[in-house]
Amino acid sequence: MTAGLPPRPIRRAVLDPIYLPLALVLAATFGIVAVLARLIDQLRRLVLRRPTRGRVWRLATLAAGYLLLDLIMVVGSFWLWLRAPLPGRRQAEQWRAEHVRLLRWVLRWLFAIAGRTLRFTVLLDEPVSTPPAGSPPLLVLARHAGPGDSFTLVHLIASYLGRCPRVVLKAALQWDPGLDVLLNRLSCCFLASATGAGEDRTEQLSALAAGLAADDALLLFPEGGNWTPRRWQRAIRRLRRQGRRARAEQAARNQHVLPPRPGGTLACLAAQPGADVLVVAHTGLADLVSPAQIWRALPLLDRHMLIGWWRLPVAALPAGDSGRADWLDEQWQLVDGWVAAHSTS
Repeated sequence: MTAGLPPRPIRRAVLDPIYLPLALVLAATFGIVAVLARLIDQLRRLVLRRPTRGRVWRLATLAAGYLLLDLIMVVGSFWLWLRAPLPGRRQAEQWRAEHVRLLRWVLRWLFAIAGRTLRFTVLLDEPVSTPPAGSPPLLVLARHAGPGDSFTLVHLIASYLGRCPRVVLKAALQWDPGLDVLLNRLSCCFLASATGAGEDRTEQLSALAAGLAADDALLLFPEGGNWTPRRWQRAIRRLRRQGRRARAEQAARNQHVLPPRPGGTLACLAAQPGADVLVVAHTGLADLVSPAQIWRALPLLDRHMLIGWWRLPVAALPAGDSGRADWLDEQWQLVDGWVAAHSTS
């Protein structure tokens, strides 16, 4: 458990009820800030005749919208709990489907708000065919870079692919009551590990992968953390200190990704041998690695998040951990090449 995070019963009985009125007050405050900032921007435009980027009202509107959607997740999850069906496989499937619909609805509104305020847009390099109902589970291995990529990929899994997203996240995200309640209901995996890739939490990931149902998609970030130039350079230095010179040279060539940590991926593949793999690359926002850079880039009028992905049947994967670790490195070389070919920054 993350240091300082109270046990789940305490969060449900104490923190969540406190959070509801607090979030309402904060949402109203951000809403007032957004209205005032928008009026000031309009006055500056009229008086000084200068165009403004409206960063304050955009971020304040997004913050108010997120808080309201977070409240809807908490209240909606509580309502579904009150209507919880009697135990049984059919009832359990209905319970899960209702939570997926709630998550899908919230994410659609979140991206609608982000599109209107931040001008955040997502483009697909090429479509991926939606599998029919009852398809085997899917293991999604994604690059981790830029603001909002986790939310975007969960949104695409839930809405575009029509799958139930099972996500591997940092345990600290359970401080967000909406994510805490809803994603725990969907049996997502919250790792206390700072890596996020879970090399020291393979048992948790194995159990998560083994429990995947048809139409589930497990989202995993093999790099373990968000790509930044500093982390990329630090990873190269770490590999050199460990005497892994060939891998360090390979990491130095792959400038747009961190070297993947194979432990979590291998554990999931071993626990769910029937799952196909979807490798995801994306670019467009990865260079925004600090709050100051994000602030200067707003609104994202000349930027979009471009996503490319390719699906690999499990039969195409090599057997054995050594071969699959090499295969993962090869896929990440392809991801790096894709990002280099499609990057506009």
